[in-house]
Amino acid sequence: MINSSLKTLSQMLAKKEISSVEMTQTFLNRIHQFNPTINAYIALDEAKTLAQAKAADARIAAGNAEPLTGIPFAQKDIFCAKGWRTTCGSKMLENFIAPYDAHVISQFDNAGAVNLGKTNMDEFAMGSSNETSYFGGVKNPWNFDRVPGGSSGGSAAAVAARLCAAATGTDTGGSIRQPASLCGFTGLKPTYGLVSRYGMIAFASSLDQAGPMAKSAEDCAMMLNVMAGFDERDSTSLNHPKEDYTRGLAGMSGDKPLKGLKIGLPKEYFADGLDAGVAKVVQDAIVEYRKLGAETVEISLPNTKLSIPVYYVLAPAEASSNLSRYDGVRYGHRAAEYTDLTDMYCKSRAEGFGAEVKRRILIGTYVLSAGYYDAYYLKAQQIRHLIADDFKQAFKECDIIMGPTAPSTAFRAGEKADDPVAMYLQDVYTIATNLAGLPGMSIPAGFDKGLPVGLQLMGNYFDEARMLDVAHAYQQVTDWHLQMPDLKAPEGLK
Repeated sequence: MINSSLKTLSQMLAKKEISSVEMTQTFLNRIHQFNPTINAYIALDEAKTLAQAKAADARIAAGNAEPLTGIPFAQKDIFCAKGWRTTCGSKMLENFIAPYDAHVISQFDNAGAVNLGKTNMDEFAMGSSNETSYFGGVKNPWNFDRVPGGSSGGSAAAVAARLCAAATGTDTGGSIRQPASLCGFTGLKPTYGLVSRYGMIAFASSLDQAGPMAKSAEDCAMMLNVMAGFDERDSTSLNHPKEDYTRGLAGMSGDKPLKGLKIGLPKEYFADGLDAGVAKVVQDAIVEYRKLGAETVEISLPNTKLSIPVYYVLAPAEASSNLSRYDGVRYGHRAAEYTDLTDMYCKSRAEGFGAEVKRRILIGTYVLSAGYYDAYYLKAQQIRHLIADDFKQAFKECDIIMGPTAPSTAFRAGEKADDPVAMYLQDVYTIATNLAGLPGMSIPAGFDKGLPVGLQLMGNYFDEARMLDVAHAYQQVTDWHLQMPDLKAPEGLK
């Protein structure tokens, strides 16, 4: 059951082969067994979870079930959930109980889904390894010595270890796709504005986007059906017509299901910096796509090399503004001892934020200061438009862009902790889509030295349905997405 698709789990519940309470308890048992080692979850409330499962069973019995009713999901701890501790992986919010539901949480609640708990994450979503969490790092289920990626590392590990049926994540510069690559599952970052950010604790408001993390493209499509939709409470939410993202999946079978599809291969993504083993896995996947009828063309995204410096000007600038609300006055951590108001601000923020968050706040405050705004922030915004223009030009030549998701497989815990730039380079292939507001996804494409490798797909605005179809076609002829780590291996996970 734990390796079943969401569609299969939904059918099992509908046929009364299993109850939601039984299904939920199965996952809770796995969480109790493996979470002390993996550290994927940081907030559990079994009473709340089982109450939701009982309500789902009643809904199924009454004939009012939807496709995700009764299915247990993990929620990244960046989403406010009423009555749940919501920490964003930070000491600053260690004891914060959310008074309302984020849009994403309410969408799952309305669908009758079950919340298993809140998952670990890099503090305020700042990191690529889940090592900046105040609650400790998360282990990669394929190898305990390796990181799961970040910032959605807890959700990633939970999906890979089958500690949930699927999970939610957020992607500001690759935080769904990079951990999907490192942990061997399917992760989707939708078009900016497609999923409401209401109740999602902000890091960089013009880049943050919520998305699904699951075993397969079909699972992601089912989740996106629930997550997507206009929300007037979010000023950046787009009033895009509601879609059924599963509608084209049935047609992705046969010998040449992708005949006529043009896949663009950016030459910049296959240059220096890409691990040879990762490159081979990605190239093998592209060969498989050609067998499915797709045509490949070389394209260029010339400003790719500028995406990291642009991102690490813009994202910290927005973080500096967004995190200014945590001052020890209204909510969040407050220092126990201080002499005056200024001292309280300083001590509360010094104690409440971790090193990486402080680093980005300082960078952001610097680039927004009067003497440097034009030289850094304004210039970065101009280059951001050039990056978006690169994609606009590329999509005149192809339908989908493909390449590696991450430059390497999962690295060892602590390996890059003292080198922020090396850590930032983990997102070299994913950041550009966030800067342009485009959708992107990572799908499992194989293994290198026993560790998962992801293939990245990038689409034009609102092209999620086609991306999911293209991913699904590949998953119909491969089984990489069904591989799962052996949690019983005596030497750790392999």
